[in-house]
Amino acid sequence: MSQLPADCLNEIFEYLEDDKLTLYSCILVNRLWCEVSVRIFWRDASNYSISNFNTLISCLPNKSKEILYENGIVVSTKTPIFNYASFCKVLSINQVYYKIERILKNQQSTSLQNLDKNVHIVEQEMLKMFMNQISSLKSLIFYHKLNYMPIFTSYPGSNDCLKNLSKLSCCSNISSELYYQLSQNCHNILSLDINIITNISDGLSELISVQKNLKYLNIEQLIQRNELSSLVTKVPNTLIKLKLCEYNFISLSFIAKFVNLQELEFSIKYIYEGFDKLQDVIFPQLQVLKFTMFIPKVKLLIKFLEKNGKNLKEFYIKFCLNHSLNLAVAKFCTNLRKLGSLRIIKLEKLKTIFNNCQYLESIKFFCGSKYINEKEILETVVKDSQNVIELILHYVSRVRTELLPEELESIFISWTNRIPQKSLSLVIVKHDKVDNSLDTNDENMEIIKKYIKLGVLKFKK
Repeated sequence: MSQLPADCLNEIFEYLEDDKLTLYSCILVNRLWCEVSVRIFWRDASNYSISNFNTLISCLPNKSKEILYENGIVVSTKTPIFNYASFCKVLSINQVYYKIERILKNQQSTSLQNLDKNVHIVEQEMLKMFMNQISSLKSLIFYHKLNYMPIFTSYPGSNDCLKNLSKLSCCSNISSELYYQLSQNCHNILSLDINIITNISDGLSELISVQKNLKYLNIEQLIQRNELSSLVTKVPNTLIKLKLCEYNFISLSFIAKFVNLQELEFSIKYIYEGFDKLQDVIFPQLQVLKFTMFIPKVKLLIKFLEKNGKNLKEFYIKFCLNHSLNLAVAKFCTNLRKLGSLRIIKLEKLKTIFNNCQYLESIKFFCGSKYINEKEILETVVKDSQNVIELILHYVSRVRTELLPEELESIFISWTNRIPQKSLSLVIVKHDKVDNSLDTNDENMEIIKKYIKLGVLKFKK
């Protein structure tokens, strides 16, 4: 493997991007492996350690080091092996600030009085280096927690650094000047995450309006009574994924123009007040629909599913116990692959869902209290589902009946005899106060371990 050319090694090491320990081991093998893997290891500056940032400070050009020295800031004199800053593809402005702050706090020569001033000095010089050395940044992150946000878009090299930016995570109240400068150069952002804070910068609206191919938009409103209309009207209709996190009333009528949506997710407290604007809208490509907080009025949601349920592959609701909605899912969402979280009292409703939604591969249930219990769920999944390979049991209270070991064994034997044979992924989720889920029985756990070894079961809790 050590004789493989660099491009082959690079393709292999890409799979290790999230495994920093293994990637670091590759750096130590030989020079070729080091040269290839170090670029991946240093790609994401949002995950750099304090040690990494110390190394970056040592990479600063001599002019920047002189500025730091004149302000009494101690800098390592070691010569770095690589130009590490040039490898960065993901940059978090907040992390740059916080890590520099921690480094300077640990220097005894830095007084608390000068700390904030010195942090800004080092931050500015480091951002100058990033803008000058990074040939093509892919992801940029800056949020509201900083009292001061340097206008790094004006630094030398920033145009080339930012011109191919594809992902931006930001907040709404950053200086308009920074957003206006970004809008001059960044026209191909694909993914945009926005935190709405106090006010919405005119520059942010301008930045959104010049995007040619925006695909993913996530808006999280963190303050009450903020009007989003000035922002959402600028969003191009190229969106395929939209996520809204909002704890107050919000008009949803603007969503109607995004006819290409494939994924739509709501985490909204008062969605039942605004969803009526969408009940008659058809999204012909919609495949994923999620309500992670509250759902609209059931009557409105059923009407929406009647028009948009046919192409859904994934449907998720958090809070709902309604027979009519369960029946609507079975009737209108027959091509579902993932479904959660079901709160079902009568077993017949579950059988109806399995009979109609024959492509289901993953399903999540609430267990305990008045809901059907784990024994009924497992037996019905084995007997009536055709393609389910993942079962998630979410225990919200004590179960009505305890699943006996011999019953669990019988269920797993039945699963083993299914044709075609596929392993079942069983996931247990429970609230802290729940103490009688199926995994709390030692004999049940022995049976589970047995079928894991046989390759019949995958288990997670």
